[in-house]
Amino acid sequence: MKKALVAALVLSLFSVVAAVAADPTVRLLTDVSGVDDKSFNAAAWRGILQFYGDTLDKQSKKGSAYDVVTAQTQDMYIPNIKQVSDEKYGLIITTGFTFADALGEVAPKYPAQKYLIVDVDWVNFPNVMQATFTEHEGSYLVGVAAALKAKADGIKDPKFGFIGGIPGAVITKFEVGYAMGVLSVLPKAKIVDYYANDWAKPELAKTQAKNWYDSGVYCIFSAAGFTGSGTIAQAKEYRAAGKNVWAIGVDSDQYEDGIYDAAKTKSAVLTSMIKRVESATLYALKAVKDGTFKGGVVVFDTKSDGIAFSDKNAALGKDIVAKVNAVKKDIVSGKTKVYAKYADAKAAKAVPSDLQAKDD
Repeated sequence: MKKALVAALVLSLFSVVAAVAADPTVRLLTDVSGVDDKSFNAAAWRGILQFYGDTLDKQSKKGSAYDVVTAQTQDMYIPNIKQVSDEKYGLIITTGFTFADALGEVAPKYPAQKYLIVDVDWVNFPNVMQATFTEHEGSYLVGVAAALKAKADGIKDPKFGFIGGIPGAVITKFEVGYAMGVLSVLPKAKIVDYYANDWAKPELAKTQAKNWYDSGVYCIFSAAGFTGSGTIAQAKEYRAAGKNVWAIGVDSDQYEDGIYDAAKTKSAVLTSMIKRVESATLYALKAVKDGTFKGGVVVFDTKSDGIAFSDKNAALGKDIVAKVNAVKKDIVSGKTKVYAKYADAKAAKAVPSDLQAKDD
């Protein structure tokens, strides 16, 4: 009887240990902006923390179960991926299309290693899961929200700006969707754009935002990683000074970053295009743990709640929120078509023909 009890206890203990061991180890590889970019990388990091039951304030398993490797330059992408691949983690995650070439070179050399890359659908290897998002749909929604707000404010000859990081097919989806959303409400609105060609230079976005706001631009949407924080900083300064201008956040809800009053009740971030990158990192980690991981493309869209918009700012108003939600339903049902490519949007005459967006 005692032997059976001891055996049962040992078996139970083994089961607990096995369950703990079943959680895969993971390393997140980012560009120079790191996980403190309050945007894209931060969202990916949140998914990892959630998987392990940690939070931003309590990262008890960092360094063992999970960690982040930040590349100061793109020259470090391949060496970093090779290094973590040699260390044999359960999953390696790379964030952003700028990692595509590097991962495409390294992944075939480590066929047993599992990888996730976000924002890419052309690194086609059996050990690479590729997460993509319908950013154009969410960008359309924030474009509609900004245009409705301008209309409610009685803005005459409204202008809207877009600041991108590095040009490419993914950022084009943001710009095209945003422009389409604005013009669906205000067909005669002026759209201007600028590309910083960098993900981590907020001073470039801040300077451009100041110039645009001074020239009458009402609202600026940035899809530029940490660079985009410069837009929010300038919008905060101007709104605190009484100017009626707005910024739109991206990837994460950046409402808090836009707060400019002592009571913390006012934010210069009108809304944010929420791209739930954390859903992708969670999905991949669960797949590794469950033994269901496989290479291929996984799409996170508006219908699956992979894409959304923030209604946290009271300045947006219940009426505008209701109208944007109605548009969201039309996108999900297919009634409203939002183009992902600039060429297609131009052909449909849904956007200006002089934007700097690139489809490749």
